Amino acid sequence: MEISELGEFGLIDHLTKDLPTVNPSTLRGVGDDCAVLRNHDTDILVTTDLLLEGVHFDLTYVPLKHLGYKSAIVNFSDVYAMNGAPKQITVSLGISSRFTVEHISELFSGIRLACELYGVDLVGGDTTSSHQGLVISITCIGEAPADRIVTRSGAKDTDLICVSGDLGAAYMGLQLLEREKVASAGRKDFTPDFQGKEYLVERQLKPEARRDVIEALAAAGIVPTSMMDISDGLSSELLHICKDSNAGCRVYEDRIPIDYQTAVMAEELGMNLVTAALNGGEDYELLFTVPLHVHEEVSKIPGVKVIGHITKPSLGCAMITRDGAEIELRAQGWNPLKKD
Repeated sequence: MEISELGEFGLIDHLTKDLPTVNPSTLRGVGDDCAVLRNHDTDILVTTDLLLEGVHFDLTYVPLKHLGYKSAIVNFSDVYAMNGAPKQITVSLGISSRFTVEHISELFSGIRLACELYGVDLVGGDTTSSHQGLVISITCIGEAPADRIVTRSGAKDTDLICVSGDLGAAYMGLQLLEREKVASAGRKDFTPDFQGKEYLVERQLKPEARRDVIEALAAAGIVPTSMMDISDGLSSELLHICKDSNAGCRVYEDRIPIDYQTAVMAEELGMNLVTAALNGGEDYELLFTVPLHVHEEVSKIPGVKVIGHITKPSLGCAMITRDGAEIELRAQGWNPLKKD
C-alpha cells in the first residue's frame, strides 16, 4: 500500500493503533493537538510541528523572519487548541550549505519575536546539516489546570459549533503569492502587486495564535466541550471532532465568516469562495463546541461566531447551503502525504 492512499492522519492511525502507554503520568498520547502528561495538579501539553522547505514553505516569497515567527505560532496554536498556555519551545534545524549565519539569525529573530509576544521561553534544540534545503522542527510545551483540558472528543448533540476570526484568507494569500511568483519568472525588475490585498498576505505569512479567544472564554466561565485549531481546513477539523466525539454536525453556509478581501480574491481567480473557506487551511483560528445554554455568553465574545450545531451521529456531517440544500462535508483540506 502506498502512503498516499492512507494520507497523513490515516498513516498516524496505522502506526499508533493500540500503542500502549506504560507510565501513569501519560494521560493522553497520539490523537489530539497535544499529548497530555500529568504533573500534580497541572497537566503538561506537548506538541511538535515539522516544516520542510518545498513542502510547507517557499523561500521565493517567504521572508526568513516571517517563517521563524510562523513556525513558532503554529505550535502555540496547538496548545491553545487544548485550552492551555504555551510555556517553552525547543527548536531543531536542518540547514543546507546555501544558508549563512545571517540567514539563520534572521530566522531566529522571528522565533524570538513570537516567544517575546506570547511569553514563551526558548529552552533548547539541535542543529544538523541538510541536503534538502531548510528543515524546522519545533516542540512546544504548555500547561493547563487538569480540569480545563479540552480535547476533540467531547462534543455532544445540540452543542453549538463556533469559530474565531474569518476563514479562507490564508489560502487566498497563498494563491496570491503563487500567482505573483509565476508572474515574476525571468523578470529582474518585477514588483509584486499586493495592493488592496495586504490582509491576505499577512494571514499567510504572519498568522497569530488565538490566545485572546482562550482568555475571553476563561473570563466568561466557558469551557468548550471540544476544540481544535484550523490548520488543514474547516471541513477536515469538523470531521475530526465528529469522528472522535461520535457525533454528526450541521454548519450553515451563510454563517461561515469570510473577509471581503478573501471574497474579492476568490472572484479574481475564479474560485468557489465557500470551498476555499471550508478547505483552505492555515487560518489557525479556533474551532470549538459549547453547550447550547451558553449561546448568549459565547456570542458576546469579540471575533467568535456560531456557525452550526452538533447532531446525532446517524445524521452525518453536512453543510446547509443558502437555498436550504444539504451537502455532505468531505475532508478536502491539505494533505502533505497526498500524491501530486
